[in-house]
Amino acid sequence: MKLNFILILSLSFCSASAAPQALAEIILKTIEYQDSSAAHSAPLEGVLAYDSKLKGKHPGILVIHEWTGIDDYTRMRLKKLAELGYVAFAADIYGKGVRPNNPKDAGATAGIYKKDRKLLRARAQLGLSELKRQDLVDTKKVAVMGYCFGGTATLELARSGVDALGFLSFHGGLDTPNAMDAKNIKAPVEVFTGAADPSVPPAQIASFEKEMKDAGVKYQITSYPGAVHGFTNPAHGNDPKQGVAYNADADAKSWESMKLFFKKIF
Repeated sequence: MKLNFILILSLSFCSASAAPQALAEIILKTIEYQDSSAAHSAPLEGVLAYDSKLKGKHPGILVIHEWTGIDDYTRMRLKKLAELGYVAFAADIYGKGVRPNNPKDAGATAGIYKKDRKLLRARAQLGLSELKRQDLVDTKKVAVMGYCFGGTATLELARSGVDALGFLSFHGGLDTPNAMDAKNIKAPVEVFTGAADPSVPPAQIASFEKEMKDAGVKYQITSYPGAVHGFTNPAHGNDPKQGVAYNADADAKSWESMKLFFKKIF
């Protein structure tokens, strides 16, 4: 009788624990917001991701897209963050409907913002404000992360002095025309870069390290051997000779490091 009783409890426990997982659903929701500045007024269209079973307030993650704008890759990252229990929002730096689909157009569009860091910061700030408006977000527990172009934008947002608990750049450019602005950074910075990335050469890394040290910023740079630019995106293929390629090992390791970073700051 005692054995039967234990077996029944075990089965009931398994069924109960499995039910919430079966009912859980990741919601991806388009959010329209606005750049109302006189010089750069434009409609913006971000994407919010969260687990449908969430209640109360949770840490929020701002995600800044690659040079192609918000796309399927961006949505994949949002979904993975939501699966970890975060509320994730993809900021739209380019504007509604501006989604370049080839390297030439992507380079030209990204170049507009790389040349105008004030505009880049402003668009990233609007995204952060929109994230903080969401009902599920604990506004005291927010972090920012970005990929390639988005990594550059993340660091510029940090240099602007916004309130967040941490900033992460995945294979993003580390250069800035305003190095002295690093004194405005209020939280730890984590950089993941490819050791063979032609877009982020050793001299740029050294300059960034000096910038952070001079400003007294807590930072960490992780460099992955053999990895080149864009190492987290499978769409980039697997040929590092092209200078842009997926690296499964660097992708997995940087994601795990990100998770540890979030656990620490939250």
